[in-house]
Amino acid sequence: MVRMRAVVQRVDGASVVVDGETVGEIDGEGLCVLVGVTHEDTPEKAAQLARKLWSVRMLHDERSCSDVDAPLLVISQFTLYGDARKGRRPTWNAAAPGPVAEPLVDEVVARLRDLGATVATGRFGAQMRVSLTNDGPFTVLIEI
Repeated sequence: MVRMRAVVQRVDGASVVVDGETVGEIDGEGLCVLVGVTHEDTPEKAAQLARKLWSVRMLHDERSCSDVDAPLLVISQFTLYGDARKGRRPTWNAAAPGPVAEPLVDEVVARLRDLGATVATGRFGAQMRVSLTNDGPFTVLIEI
């Protein structure tokens, strides 16, 4: 079973730049979240992922973003479903196409904001430059 996937990094600041313009940025302690969507994902899974991101205890002293009102930077990344087991070139067959994935990533962001989170984002489908300071380093894979 393929699941909605997020690579979550505890950061001390992160930003996304598209065509020389900063489109999303968080300062200080928070989470940088790369979200991958597959064909079977649903708005319910997006809501479940948002709840998990808001409550996962990855910050210092085993706290969550909800505990300390820490911001999140959420970035869509279809390459999380790249499969490089065969040959030299990854395939992206498990990744949902843009018209399916974009609304689901938007749903994750909307649900986080409904929970009270401060959320910055990248720009769906754009060539993005992501900069971050990984704090720890502390990186976790979450699948819903």
